[in-house]
Amino acid sequence: MTQKIRIGLIGTGRIGQVHAASIDRNPLFELTYVADPFIAGAEKIAAQYGGKVTDDAEVLLTSGEVDAILVASPTPTHVGLIRRGIELGLHVLCEKPIDLDIERVEELREEAANAKIVIALGFNRRFDPHLAEVKHRVAKGEIGNLEHLLIISRDPAPAPREYIAVSGGIFKDMTIHDFDFARFFIPNIVEVSAVGANVFCDYIKDEGDFDSVNITMRGANNELVTVINSRHSAYGYDQRVEAFGSEGMLSATNVQSSTIRAYTANRVEAADPYPNFFLERYAEAYSLELTAFGEGILTGNVTSPTYDDGRAALVLANAALESAKTGKAVKVSL
Repeated sequence: MTQKIRIGLIGTGRIGQVHAASIDRNPLFELTYVADPFIAGAEKIAAQYGGKVTDDAEVLLTSGEVDAILVASPTPTHVGLIRRGIELGLHVLCEKPIDLDIERVEELREEAANAKIVIALGFNRRFDPHLAEVKHRVAKGEIGNLEHLLIISRDPAPAPREYIAVSGGIFKDMTIHDFDFARFFIPNIVEVSAVGANVFCDYIKDEGDFDSVNITMRGANNELVTVINSRHSAYGYDQRVEAFGSEGMLSATNVQSSTIRAYTANRVEAADPYPNFFLERYAEAYSLELTAFGEGILTGNVTSPTYDDGRAALVLANAALESAKTGKAVKVSL
């Protein structure tokens, strides 16, 4: 390829910085513009990786100097920026969730479905090599019919109160990745049951949110999905998947920086802690997510999660919240 895809980054917070580094490493893209109302953040990214800067996303969008945008700005901006991407013919890779309000997501659904651009949602776990390998082998029939999918996701420590207050709650903020990943295996989920608890963080409880949740989902063919989430884990970022089928089981365990194990009189198989941050655990997945987005633009073969995938994850999050509050299973139609 002789010409790179010109991409504009909107938002330079923690996740925006990760994406900027991925863009810089990716041969398909050139970072040509960076936008953030906190201009110092945009200037810092541009100094590292290049591109013009602005404190107004609209300037970036209408500059004529971008072919695509990567939306890493706060959630309430996502729908508006996707809409502008559609209007201006700019491909969009947008961080999750599309919005916290399903009605706003529904309003843009038909327009997104008919758009002539690539709209990809940032569900990066689909691109993690270990997790993707499990999916690939399940799809090949290695374990027969999939009967039960177990997803465990625990963060090392809860986010600050300020973040929790605007996050939309654990189901829309944290579990939404697991909802999408469950649909990666079982697209047609028809029922959701959830239980939430507050066992260790007072300020999460004060915000009306849960710090720990268990979710059970049922697929159209009676497949079961169990998701276990916690906002804390004393031993690091805990990410595991188990797929159980009629002919066997596949699992992906936690990824560690070293395979060395220590054996002494006091302990055996002692190992280094798990990664303590999601950016460490999923660094490769973020890079592969970006590559899939670029290849979709260039070839038309889109393998990225779509706008409808983002909508479906939010529908499941809303159903889980309703179930946790009412104690009843909630039927869903995706």
